[in-house]
Amino acid sequence: MPTIVYGLLFVEQHLVVDAQSQLPIIIDPQPDELWVSQTSHVSYVARWVNSTDIPYGYQTVPIRQLLPQLSSQEFERISRAFQLLEWQRTHRFCSHCGTPTVRHTQGEFAQVCPACGHTAYPRVNPCVIVAITKGETILLARAHRFSTPMFSLIAGFVEVGETLEQAVAREVKEEVGLDIQNIQYVSSQPWPFPTNIMIGFTAEYAGGELLLQEDEIAEAHFYPFNQLPLIPSKGSIAHSLIQLVTQ
Repeated sequence: MPTIVYGLLFVEQHLVVDAQSQLPIIIDPQPDELWVSQTSHVSYVARWVNSTDIPYGYQTVPIRQLLPQLSSQEFERISRAFQLLEWQRTHRFCSHCGTPTVRHTQGEFAQVCPACGHTAYPRVNPCVIVAITKGETILLARAHRFSTPMFSLIAGFVEVGETLEQAVAREVKEEVGLDIQNIQYVSSQPWPFPTNIMIGFTAEYAGGELLLQEDEIAEAHFYPFNQLPLIPSKGSIAHSLIQLVTQ
């Protein structure tokens, strides 16, 4: 039985799919392309494409928009493909000597400098996200960057030299001015916007008054579990954490 090769084709942060959200079949895969996964029957190859090169009958859809329709395995595959392509695009030159890099010859996901031998592996940016409860309420915040009136959880990047738990407490203090306790890890999710991994926690309110970081947060409130505003879509770790603590 011949192997079917599906294409994970990206136009910026959009994926090429048909009307049923199915991937196109690639009939001309090249050995030097980025093979995301391969089995005896099904393989996936990732490519950047131009908007003019989209196969007939297909369209581009924002990856975020596809989230509710994807299984965790499908989203992880798409995330992996996008992040590897983005990493290749941003590591075309050696950070030590500036020489153009080449693909690793042993099949590893790495870019190698032929001049000085420096090897660059894909970088993942760790981000923490936390569901904070206060009795039968949950803290939800609306960021200025949201184009719709959607409320989500407090999140932010881990800084050099701090633990994940310290990052959670710091981000909460910086963004909404609160102290928290009982910080507990729940789960994680690759997040290709562009190269992050979201690390999810729960925590409890410990004290303080809401004091918003005005350049980041437009508004924040503690909402009763049964009176939630518009929240992130199914498939995101934010949605999962909110459902976990409010159900």
